[in-house]
Amino acid sequence: MPVASVGDTARATLDVTAATVDQFASVTGDENPLHTDEEYASEGVFGGRVAHGALTAGVVSAALARLDGDVVYLSQESTFENPVFPGETVTATAEVVEDLGDDRLRVEIRAETDELVLSGSAVVLSLAHE
Repeated sequence: MPVASVGDTARATLDVTAATVDQFASVTGDENPLHTDEEYASEGVFGGRVAHGALTAGVVSAALARLDGDVVYLSQESTFENPVFPGETVTATAEVVEDLGDDRLRVEIRAETDELVLSGSAVVLSLAHE
């Protein structure tokens, strides 16, 4: 199996629904009412329920997993640019921008709905599957 290299890109998409947010809250234990309680969230900063930032970052993880090779996530720096609301579709893009040596790659990451919702970079190992 080939490994990822500079210039490679991968994408992943997730339709975010209220059920998706509820399931994520259940699995992680993050029951913040800004994510889980419509009445509470409607009075908050976003005017309604929003998806967890980690859920958005999870779509990035799915994009990284689609790069060639066995991809091992080592680190990520990201900025949450805008909220994601139930009913929106998140598309994450991972683009390999630098070979750091020792099978390590720096990857620019983005996630978008109709606007940018996450930006940053990640470092991954890309190993040939034996």
